[in-house]
Amino acid sequence: MTKEIELVIPPEFVNDFSYQKNLAAKVLKLNVEEISAVQVIRRSVDARSKNPIFRAKAIVYLHEVPIDIYSPIDFMPVKGNKKVLIVGMGPAGMFAALRLIELGIKPIILERGKDVQSRRKDLRDIQQFGNVNPDSNYCFGEGGAGTYSDGKLYTRSTKRGDVNRILNILVQHGSQKEILIDAHPHIGSNILPKVVQAIRQTIIDCGGEIHFDSRVTDFILDGKKIKGLIINEVKKFLGDSVILATGHSARDIYYLLDKHKIKLEAKPFAMGVRIEHPQRLIDEIQYHSKERNPNLPASSYNLACQVDDRGVYSFCMCPGGIIIPASTTSEELVLNGMSVSRRDSPFANSGLVVSVDEKDWKEYEPFGVFAGLEFQKEVERIAFEAGGKSQRAPSQRITDFVKGKISQSLPKSSYIPGIISAPLHEILTKNIAEGIRKSLLIFDKKMKGYFTEEAQLLAAETRTSSPIRIPRDSKTLMHVEVEGLFPSGEGAGYAGGIVSAAIDGERSAEAISKYLKKN
Repeated sequence: MTKEIELVIPPEFVNDFSYQKNLAAKVLKLNVEEISAVQVIRRSVDARSKNPIFRAKAIVYLHEVPIDIYSPIDFMPVKGNKKVLIVGMGPAGMFAALRLIELGIKPIILERGKDVQSRRKDLRDIQQFGNVNPDSNYCFGEGGAGTYSDGKLYTRSTKRGDVNRILNILVQHGSQKEILIDAHPHIGSNILPKVVQAIRQTIIDCGGEIHFDSRVTDFILDGKKIKGLIINEVKKFLGDSVILATGHSARDIYYLLDKHKIKLEAKPFAMGVRIEHPQRLIDEIQYHSKERNPNLPASSYNLACQVDDRGVYSFCMCPGGIIIPASTTSEELVLNGMSVSRRDSPFANSGLVVSVDEKDWKEYEPFGVFAGLEFQKEVERIAFEAGGKSQRAPSQRITDFVKGKISQSLPKSSYIPGIISAPLHEILTKNIAEGIRKSLLIFDKKMKGYFTEEAQLLAAETRTSSPIRIPRDSKTLMHVEVEGLFPSGEGAGYAGGIVSAAIDGERSAEAISKYLKKN
């Protein structure tokens, strides 16, 4: 017999299973001897009151052996002769490959970047020396941008697919089991590379192929049907269909599609800055205490408001994290955030972005569907110029930003390439600057102490999502014009984060299975 209950657990007892057993007995008014196990299936931090607590949903087993909530999948070698080409080995591409294997279809992944081990040298080059490898960086390479973006797994895409299935597959490949129960799970950029390598091994062991340093340079088309791909301008790969899972920074793929007159659509997105606070300050605000209990995680926040009919919001918040250079060409500056599993950096950072749409890129109208993309590129170029034509980030204390004056000094920062004082209130476009300026004062009312001279803004955070959508049929998930082409994930405009991209990759694989059965 089992009973489902909610437990309120003080932080000091969150890992004390004896305490939780006694607490469950008290809640159910039973003798503790009647309880064989207490299994937490969901937990979250509730910091609304003066003393933060954990709220846990738990299954109480009475004289029964508990059932493990972790359920691995038995991936078997592919036996069929059908094969699918997958462009990109980010979350959408990897999970599409795993799902294809389950469906008996051979995946062939073509990744422009390097494997995670070889990729580390290129990450070190951009951090230490400002050298950008356009094919291997924080965005491109095995695991995609997700490998080095903290591994936040929270998603609102629960209606699109089975989130627990995605989390179980990650655990199966080396992630912590805690991600199955935490309300806001994360893996950490120190653990994700090992998880990605394990997924690679599963794909290979089951008969799939993975080709690194393999950039798509052309499509092989037969009228309006895709037959294969040209790699590095010379090598041909043929397949029964193609999944485009390139991520939102593979701009060359958008231009290639346009070259073949394959339909694209412009879409709204958001741009702004990274904002960085001392983590101790965010902890103090959120946990109402000068000292954080060691059993409480580094605290985070999620802020949003409307400013002059525009959404302004925090994005990709990294508690106990660092800011990283996510540029993909040598003459742009793009920032992102990441943290390791312990989240023990003394800094907290988040994107602070303003929604933008066609009204913002009117002057770029001659570029047609690429107007928003050109606007995005211009903001990145301006940030690069302001940083001294390097990967140093132009920065400004938030108090000076609001006052409209250059910072005479800057706080310490987690950003390894370095920071340089710059007038972000002038560098950013008027609408973005005004949205951020007003939002800082609004957010300080929601989080008293958020607006402080200890915090600073670093530019530019531009790649919250793709400015381009590759349109697909809502039922078949196939491109609206090209047979056999399945746009998927963030780069196609249908996901926003690791889990939602993974779900979309699985959905694309399932759609291909249906398509191939009919053909």
